[in-house]
Amino acid sequence: MDFGLVLQTDPPASAVVDLMLRAERAGFSHGWTFDSAVLWQEPFVIHSRILAGTSRLVVGPMVTNPGTRTWEVTASTFATLNEMYGNRTVCGIGRGDSAMRVAGRAPNTLARLGEAIGVIRDLAEGREALVDDRPLRLPWVRGGRLPVWMGAYGPKALALAGRVADGLILQLADPYLTEWMIKAARTAAAEAGRDPAALTVCVAAPAYVSEDLEHAREQCRWFGGMVGNHVADLVARYGAHSDAVPAELTDYVERRQGYDYAHHGRAGNPSTDFVPDDIVDRFCVLGDAAAHIAKLSALRDLGVDQFAVYDMHDAKESTIDVYGERIIPALG
Repeated sequence: MDFGLVLQTDPPASAVVDLMLRAERAGFSHGWTFDSAVLWQEPFVIHSRILAGTSRLVVGPMVTNPGTRTWEVTASTFATLNEMYGNRTVCGIGRGDSAMRVAGRAPNTLARLGEAIGVIRDLAEGREALVDDRPLRLPWVRGGRLPVWMGAYGPKALALAGRVADGLILQLADPYLTEWMIKAARTAAAEAGRDPAALTVCVAAPAYVSEDLEHAREQCRWFGGMVGNHVADLVARYGAHSDAVPAELTDYVERRQGYDYAHHGRAGNPSTDFVPDDIVDRFCVLGDAAAHIAKLSALRDLGVDQFAVYDMHDAKESTIDVYGERIIPALG
């Protein structure tokens, strides 16, 4: 199993870079950042500094979207970083939750997302693609490689990821739901004539190493609220009690009263008081190091290739260090 570190690009950017360098020294293989231009600093500028300071770390957004930048600009950005640092980027992409909504726009449709995945990958790897019905190519790209991993929750998004993406990002660490989601995506991959085993699966969720579960839960409860944004979209689309989506995913948002993006992804988010303890326990990875190893082993057995640690709480450095000292050696 590979391990990634996920951070928000809060200022100072140098602190984000320092944590990523610490993660590489600890044995992490991937460094991820949020991408929401209003809420945080521009990630790709910071990615360049991270890549310059590391030798192995693969860097990318978790996640960008096809609406805040034109597709040729996104592709050119990745291709430039790859030319400078040796194909060490990955494009995490989704419909756009905070990035679009904070700017007053609706998230992108799945149809637009699916088209963008192919275009961005083709352009970044030097192939011609149609952008707004116009054939474009980046003539300076030589030997570029850009895996595109798609974030998904619902049946249609999971099927799209299986059909067109190189990897699948699941933003929760619940084994039951992870198994359901992997099966949906890989079934769609097989039906599309692709090798389902070739679809990389990344689970991303907060991890907090402590025997004080009450404190750990309060530091990570924000995650249930963030996931709740996507779940609320699923409920609006499929209904509150639909056979299309497991009740284990949807039931907990019934008491949700809205969401304030000013606290998005932050410990103490007041918009997450509806999230019960059992959801925090299921969606996150909490407890002592042995509990982390046990849960991550179960996820690995389900076909998870990477666990990406959302390191957004009051123990950033110690989480990286404990993972490097005890957890990565046990599972890597």
